[in-house]
Amino acid sequence: MTSSKSCWSNLILLFSLQLLVHIVSSLSSPSPTNTAMLSPPPTQTTAKLITISEQIWRKQASTHSQRIRHLLQPGLTPLVQNIHIHSGNNKQRRRRQQHYVDDWTALDPVNPIYNFLIEYYGLKGAKGPRRLARWAPDPKLLWGEHHDGHNEELSSILSSTSLSVETKQQQQVYQAAMKASHGLGGILLENATIDDLGGTLHMRGGVPVPMMISSEGDPEDTTTEEQQQLHGVLYNPAVFYNRHLPLNTNTTNNNKEEEEEEEVKERKHQLLKTIAPFQWYTSILRSTLSSDPILHCYGLHEWAMQYHPKGADPPPSAKYQSSLNLRVSRQVINDTVERKGVRCTHVDALRFFAPAAGPLNHHGASLQRMDQLRLEQKGCVHAHMDLLKIGLKLQGFIDAELMGDILEIAVEARKLDVEASPYDATGYGVGIVPIETNGGRRVYKERQIGLMERAEPVRQRLLDAYEVFMRIAFDESLLMGGSVDEFVGKKRTSLSLSAAVVDEKNVVTSGSNNIGDGPYVAPERLALAEPGGLPWRKNLIEKS
Repeated sequence: MTSSKSCWSNLILLFSLQLLVHIVSSLSSPSPTNTAMLSPPPTQTTAKLITISEQIWRKQASTHSQRIRHLLQPGLTPLVQNIHIHSGNNKQRRRRQQHYVDDWTALDPVNPIYNFLIEYYGLKGAKGPRRLARWAPDPKLLWGEHHDGHNEELSSILSSTSLSVETKQQQQVYQAAMKASHGLGGILLENATIDDLGGTLHMRGGVPVPMMISSEGDPEDTTTEEQQQLHGVLYNPAVFYNRHLPLNTNTTNNNKEEEEEEEVKERKHQLLKTIAPFQWYTSILRSTLSSDPILHCYGLHEWAMQYHPKGADPPPSAKYQSSLNLRVSRQVINDTVERKGVRCTHVDALRFFAPAAGPLNHHGASLQRMDQLRLEQKGCVHAHMDLLKIGLKLQGFIDAELMGDILEIAVEARKLDVEASPYDATGYGVGIVPIETNGGRRVYKERQIGLMERAEPVRQRLLDAYEVFMRIAFDESLLMGGSVDEFVGKKRTSLSLSAAVVDEKNVVTSGSNNIGDGPYVAPERLALAEPGGLPWRKNLIEKS
């Protein structure tokens, strides 16, 4: 446990005690005003406004940033070197330097421990680490009925407390926040500024809450942007995804009704497309948590990438980690791969296998993306790394401490991945796990089990975060009909769309979609992975 992690835990208690006096709930709303109060989402008991004081949220944001820097520091480039890495043109660089005054630098693209953050998850340039370091409040604060035990004391305070809006200033803040959030409320970060967005705070999901003050001092009047100040910045997934907009028509005019019906239908379709990736990742997390671990793969996917038997074409991935020397001979690589074959359950890895290694994979030389639900298992080192990809999808609406824990797990998983590979990465401060030997395989298995046990509660918390996010962000009717709930508890068998009918917009019109999305089926779910093959989006299966 890092010292910064300990500091964070101490802050939670401080946050719990001080936040109590900064909660404003519409359960006891101010006297009636011209501000429209819309109906709350059906899965929430009431629209809620939670205000976090500037002192508290800035301290938490700073602690999070320090923790991320501690985790990434070994992989960051020196400040001078950074201007040459992923810097873009001079005009763009100057604009970025003017907006962000900090000392974040890019990750080193040749560092074998940290370059996966660039290659797998697109965290390029200084903006990559900066993105990880940004902070936003946990949406679970809006979900009073949900407790995961991780921050139970804070959750119980938030769910049981209601303070009246008494002062004129509180009324103005409340009215401004409700207006900015279309009556949905949210978590207001006191005195946050436009400059904080994209710097200290996540830009995604941040809603500025302006003070509308004219020269006469009328808070209801509007002013120019130069005169405008903010009460703060508000976060609420329901606001970001426009949950206040109707999903049905209410007009009696036939012509207008047809137009509105078409608009609502198109909006529903777009929302189904938006929701589908979140439902897919929810299914992946659920199925992985319910899986049985496979503890005899020994990280051979890295070896399969370098497999080159006599007479075979050179493996396309031979250039991977080209800055490193192999620590074993090509013959040792071939013998290790051929010893008992490869038992790789990670569908994303298969595409990087040498073509000659494909038939040696016990799970198949050709896999579909939907096979990930069947194969992904809790012992897989790469599945732990991919928790970061899944967490990044929620950025702006995920607990910062959870993101730090995910990054910590991902980096540890990557270290084991590299140490067990055929490359010599000792120059980067890591050891060697010689899985080509019996002793090395025992060490790998021990560390694999330890990593799995650490990742398990983190994966569960990430699943909880996804479930709460989706229920806050989207109407419940849009979340029904998919396989998120259907898959739980069922036998992990081969999944397909064989019983479903998919229309030209990739919406399931009949039958059952049991491949992890909801009613909408993302095209990349119907794709193939083959050794040396194309990326998912470029290797789609033809729909019959």
